[in-house]
Formats: sequence, C-alpha cells, structure tokens
Amino acid sequence: MLLAALYCLLWSFRTSAGHFPRACASSKSLMEKECCPPWAGDGSPCGRLSGRGSCQDVILSTAPLGPQFPFTGVDDRESWPSIFYNRTCQCFGNFMGFNCGSCKFGFRGPRCTERRLLVRRNIFDLSVPEKNKFLAYLTLAKHTTSPDYVIPTGTYGQMNHGTTPLFNDVSVYDLFVWMHYYVSRDTLLGDSEVWRDIDFAHEAPGFLPWHRLFLLLWEQEIQKLTGDENFTIPYWDWRDAENCEVCTDEYMGGRNPANPNLLSPASFFSSWQIICSRLEEYNSRQALCNGTSEGPLLRNPGNHDKARTPRLPSSADVEFCLSLTQYESGSMDKAANFSFRNTLEGFASPLTGIADASQSSMHNALHIYMNGTMSQVPGSANDPIFLLHHSFVDSIFEQWLRKYHPLQDVYPEANAPIGHNRESYMVPFIPLYRNGDFFISSKDLGYDYSYLQDSEPDIFQDYIKPYLEQARRIWPWLTGAAVVGSVLTAVLGGLTSLLCRRKRNQLPEEKQPLLMEKEDYHNVLYQSHL
Repeated sequence: MLLAALYCLLWSFRTSAGHFPRACASSKSLMEKECCPPWAGDGSPCGRLSGRGSCQDVILSTAPLGPQFPFTGVDDRESWPSIFYNRTCQCFGNFMGFNCGSCKFGFRGPRCTERRLLVRRNIFDLSVPEKNKFLAYLTLAKHTTSPDYVIPTGTYGQMNHGTTPLFNDVSVYDLFVWMHYYVSRDTLLGDSEVWRDIDFAHEAPGFLPWHRLFLLLWEQEIQKLTGDENFTIPYWDWRDAENCEVCTDEYMGGRNPANPNLLSPASFFSSWQIICSRLEEYNSRQALCNGTSEGPLLRNPGNHDKARTPRLPSSADVEFCLSLTQYESGSMDKAANFSFRNTLEGFASPLTGIADASQSSMHNALHIYMNGTMSQVPGSANDPIFLLHHSFVDSIFEQWLRKYHPLQDVYPEANAPIGHNRESYMVPFIPLYRNGDFFISSKDLGYDYSYLQDSEPDIFQDYIKPYLEQARRIWPWLTGAAVVGSVLTAVLGGLTSLLCRRKRNQLPEEKQPLLMEKEDYHNVLYQSHL
C-alpha cells in the first residue's frame, strides 16, 4: 500500500530527458543535420541570448582506431553523431543538456553555480521508507513516457536519409534500456548479414566511463521526474556474496514458486514487460528494437553455467583488480592482459590478470549468475538489479582512480576499438560527451560512495608514511654517508686551519696590522659567508 501511495503521489511529476531529443526528430532537423533546440527560458537556440551556449559544428576526433572493425560507412554509430547531426548545442560554463537547459553534474541553481556532492549508499543501509521510495521511483519511471526524447526505430538509411523520420515514444526507464541495447547491438550489413565484433560501451577502454555517464544520466532523470534533487542510485556490495541477497520481494523481487525463471507475484517487478531482448530477430530482419513489449522479466539466479562462472566475486578478487596499475594494455579489447579495465569487466582472471575467454568473472560474473534477462548484454538493463550492480562496479573504478590519481592521458588517445578513443563521443548520447571526460574522480562529478567516505585517505598513511618507509630502507646508507661526510669535513677543516696558520706566521711582524679598518672587517665577513 505504501509503495502504491508513493507511486500515485509521484505520478504528477512528468518530465524526463534521454538521447534522441524529440525537438530534433523532425525531417527538417535530420535533413539539415542540426540539433540546436531552443531553451524555454529565453526561446533562443541553446539559450544563446542568456549566455548558456550556442549552436556549433561538431568537431570529430581524427585519432586512428584499432583493427577490430574493418568497415567504414556501414553503421550509423560511426563517428557519432555525424550520421544524424553535425551541429549541436555547445554549452558554456556549468550549463549542460541538449538545449543547455540543465547543469553539469555536481552543480545546481538557476545559473548552475552551486556545487553539491551526493552520496550513493548501500541498498541494505536504506531505511524502509527510503527503500520503498526507491522502488516507487523505478515503477514511476517504467510507466512515464518521456516528453523530451524518442527512440529511432530505423537506421538513417531506412529513414531515407531523414526525409521519413522513424521514431517511437518510450518510457523514462525503457529509454535507458534502449540506449544500452543500441550501443551494444551488432552492425547490420544487409541481406541478414551482421558484424558481431563491435560494441561501443563494452570490451574496450570506454566500458567504465560509458557506464559512469549512463548511471549519472539515469540518476538525473529520476531527480527531474520525481522532483527529488537528492536522489542517488544505491549499490549492492556483492563481494563474497553466496547468493543473490537482493533477490527478495522486499527488494528486487524473489523467485516465483511456480516457475523459477519468473519473479514472485508479490514483487512489483513481476508485472514488468521487457524490451530490446530479441537481438537475433532484429538481425534477421535488419531492424532496430522499436520498444515493443517482449514478455516478462526473467531471472533464475544461481542456476547458471557454473563451468564458466564458478562463483560470485570475492573481496580478494577486487583487491587484485585494484593492484593492477595499467588501466588498459595491449590490444585494448577483451584479450588485454594485466588491464584493470579488462579484469574488472570480467574478461581476464582476477587471480592472474590474464585474459581467459572460457571464464566470466567480476562484472561479467554477476550478469551470468542472474541467468535470465540480465545475462544477455543488449537487454540486460531491463532488470533493475543492473543499476545496483553497475553502481558498485563504478565504485571500484572510483577506488582505482583515487589510488593511482591518473592523468587524463592515461586513457588511450588512439588505436582503441571504434568508439573508445579518449576524444570519441559516446554513443548514443545527445548532448555529446567524450570518453575522457569521465575518466575523473566521482567527486568532480558531484557524487561519492558511502563506504569510500568511511575510508577517506589518511594523509599520514597515504602520503607521509610511504616517504618515511623509503627513508627507513635507505637509513643505513644515509648514516654511512653522514659519517663519511663528517670525517671529510673534519679533515678538510683541519688542513685549511693549518695552512692559514702557516701563512700568517710567514708575514713579517711589521706588516701584521694591530687593528683592522672597518671596511676591511666587513670584507672578511662577506668572503667568509661566501
């Protein structure tokens, strides 16, 4: 009853944002390749009259790509977003959004000048009212149509290069499901042919920055939808878990006693319909997911392929990941060895750091373990556990960033798989964001994690103690050097004194002054200081 009451109360808030702006889905915008909608505050494109931004040409990166995708000009996602638009809003200062009507992450206020830091918390640390509110927000997002965004149901070619727009409405929640599908779908080559070795958000350097932005935007949309500016996505700390602790009716839905592949009828999520889960069907029809309902949410945690994923990740696995100093390495894909990104994503062993195609560990292990909708990459965001899971994965990424403080040029500038270079724009986001923009601390993006706050760096432990430890190791050498230096100083001092005494004794008595003139005295002092 409480959840139902919260849901009804929140239904009055009806605002959203996502990534094909409704204002840019017309044939005029597509044919002119321009997406610069007016800001409602002053009616000018990109809020230009108020100094919020201006409509500018999209400048694409020219850095070379890796060899994984051998085609050019066959996929709408290449050189994003140039197939659809080559002019978009470029926002000034702390303004952000497809029309510069929002604030950058970590800022708020009418002029986006007020800094803020929100905290993501463990879902088990939420009070009952807080947890119920989170579940109500999810349900509201699932059933509220986005007024600002639509999804394309055909390729740019199928739209006759913009003359016949093909777009559908979508709910706020399903908008993000569609984005996760679109970024990871196969390339359609025609005549039922596809290219599978392509993904603009997985299996390469952009995996962590892309999902970081994805969660931030999802969080931002819930804040707008509900009017709750302090909302944050909770996380599930799955380290050393022996089962799916959140798979209960109290949280994300228990198992249906009549059918273990379905959710319990007592769960809100048992009535959810999923979208974008039939990849092979879309491929055979050379079509895109159009947001049509495709059946109930499936989940059967623990009844998965245990040869591929023997267990859930342990604390030791996480610590090993954090010990890897290289963010990326080698081919910068799922075959990369000793790569923090590849090991955390789950394509390399958390015991050795060596890529292993026969195993799915770390991040991948949770997806496989759920044994249902969440186990297939394109449609995995249908399951709301996806949010809790990726929130915790992002927190591990944050730990690594805080441990090594990498400069932005640690993120690969060139030769990464298509879409993953540092200056590449991330698919399918409009407004535009680069991969490298999110290779920074979460605090710079306005959020933190509760368990990382509890373990803030100790200045002595993390900065001073290492130098003292180094000093301790070289102390015998320093002591020996000091002794040798003292002996040499004493010897040199003695020799100098002896030579000076002999020289003084050699002067005739009548030439030795009884008193020094004042000027001569100062000259002697000056020379001695030198």
